[in-house]
Order: sequence, then C-alpha cells, then structure tokens
Amino acid sequence: MPLLQASDLRRNYGELPVLKGINLSIESGEVVSIVGASGAGKTTLLQILGTLDRPDTGELHLADQNVFSLNDRQLARFRNEKIGFVFQFNNLLPEFSALENVCLPGFIAGKDERSVRERASSLLATLGLKDRQHHFPSQLSGGEQQRVAVARALINEPAIVFADEPSGNLDSRNAEDLHQLFFRLRNEFGQTFIIVTHNEALAALADRTITIRDGVVE
Repeated sequence: MPLLQASDLRRNYGELPVLKGINLSIESGEVVSIVGASGAGKTTLLQILGTLDRPDTGELHLADQNVFSLNDRQLARFRNEKIGFVFQFNNLLPEFSALENVCLPGFIAGKDERSVRERASSLLATLGLKDRQHHFPSQLSGGEQQRVAVARALINEPAIVFADEPSGNLDSRNAEDLHQLFFRLRNEFGQTFIIVTHNEALAALADRTITIRDGVVE
C-alpha cells in the first residue's frame, strides 16, 4: 500500500474551484516534486496533503490512517508525529537557539526531553551545524537557517516531509546545497519528500514530477 493515497480531492474557495479532483499516490522513500504555474493549485494541494487544510470532498490516507476521519485535535497530534514541514520562510523562533528550535516539535509531542535534545543535536551535526547549535537564528546565514528548519522537520521521525518552495529564499549555491541535502536524507534515512517548487533544477532531480494545471494532475 502506498505511503500516501489521495482520492478525488476537491477544494473550492467561494465560487472558485481550485482543486478539481486530484488523485495521486506516493511510495515510501520517494522524492516527488509538484510543479505548475502560479495559481494552478500547488500550495492548496500541499496544504491538504499535509493536513493543514481539509478538502471539500475526497479522501486522504497517510501512513495507514484515513486522516480526515480524525477530529481537529486528533489530526493536530497526527500531524506533529507523522508529518514534517519545510517552508520558503523558515519560521524559526528568534528567541530560541538552533537546538531549541529543532527540539520544539518533540517537546510538543510529549517526548522525553533528554532524548529529544540528543536527537536534535545529532540531526544538526548531520546537517553540518554541529558548531552552530547554540547560535540564534539572527546569527546564522540563510542556508544555515534553512538547514535548522530541515532538522526541525525531522525531529519526530516523520513518515513524510512536505516542502513548499524550500529554496525560494536562498541564493543559487545554498539552494543547490539544500536540494542535495534532501536526497542525502532520503538515502541515509529513507525519508519521503513532497516538494512544491518553481526551481527547475530541483524538479529535475526528483524521482518523479507531478504537474498541476488548472486544479488537475496532467
């Protein structure tokens, strides 16, 4: 059974149909890019696949769970435990160190503080930030901040990571480094990624590219 299976997802905003019956499946360990013109429905689809929004109709099965059968509280817990997110703007909390930012989802999940800190430290070291763990976001470069955001997305060992234009705010060198990082994490940890991107180089690297046009998969 696929890790993620979406069936006939539809979403309207008022009278405007944005998603018009999306069907797709994602296997564990895949790196999949989602591309399409602005306004095609990519971000809306990512938000629904990531359970940040609910469709008007359709079903989503993720990690053997029919996710939209859950109530809001159950869904929030499922999301924190099973899903990681990396956004264009890293949303790091400025008053916390890199290590503390990475730890937050683990603490929210109620995990043991010591084990969370150890995993966060290990992830940051893996991502080349061993000597930057106690720096605040303002003391880090843009590329370093985005790697902290990736570590935060991985702290709870999620089944899947969703990334929305993850390199859109980076220069070309840092963008390329981030792109390679996704594939290194897939190879080392078997991590699954779904990435919405306008970056043609990143899309070309993916195992598979899904093109959205006018709310449907081409």
